[in-house]
Amino acid sequence: QVQLVESGGGLVQAGGSLRLSCAASDFIFARNAMGWYRQAPGKRRELVAAVSSRSITNYADSVKGRFTISRDNAKNTVYLQMNTLKPEDTGVYYCHADPNFVLVQLSRGAYWGQGTQVTVSS
Repeated sequence: QVQLVESGGGLVQAGGSLRLSCAASDFIFARNAMGWYRQAPGKRRELVAAVSSRSITNYADSVKGRFTISRDNAKNTVYLQMNTLKPEDTGVYYCHADPNFVLVQLSRGAYWGQGTQVTVSS
């Protein structure tokens, strides 16, 4: 059974940094596109960043220049480095995966993690 397990969330002050990790098991990680989504209270889940199996990346405009998505196929892990955090970055961050990069970017892929909370205080 495919599992995606997020870690690295927490409470940080505005301007600070966090690195999220998503460890995947029971699928061929290198063949899957990976993405990070977030959901703030009362809001829809939105794409933050995605990376294809060939390391093509896509970012939401709101995080460009501040967040970096990367993958380590040897460790079956995708990362989200978040710098210069703002209070509006607060939310539950979810890992998402699918062999199809387009589906990951449309939140229509096959696999989701349970999420990790990120809270940015002002």
